[in-house]
Amino acid sequence: MIFMKMSLFYVFLPPIFLNCSVFDNCLFINMDRSEIEEKVNAFLIDELEIDEEKLKPEALLKEHLGIDSLDFVDIVVIVEKQFGFKIKPEEMKTVKTLGQFYDYIASKVA
Repeated sequence: MIFMKMSLFYVFLPPIFLNCSVFDNCLFINMDRSEIEEKVNAFLIDELEIDEEKLKPEALLKEHLGIDSLDFVDIVVIVEKQFGFKIKPEEMKTVKTLGQFYDYIASKVA
């Protein structure tokens, strides 16, 4: 059971919630792959302005999607907010494709 202090009262949150800073950005323990893909694709389209047609699991992050080091800084912040964990740069060295990025996130929220 988790209790969060909100203003002058405490809010009870059932154990399904984890890492909640804002209710709509709470991490659900049982998030499935399709939910992860939807969230990742949404922020890539909205925040980094990547064309939806390019978002395929085999797409290379740098070469096909044009994600550079400045974009990666944005991604780190967004992932922490949306999924509730911090990306470790040493773990991302092997992540080359969008599908591998989905897998990386899935491994952290499972």
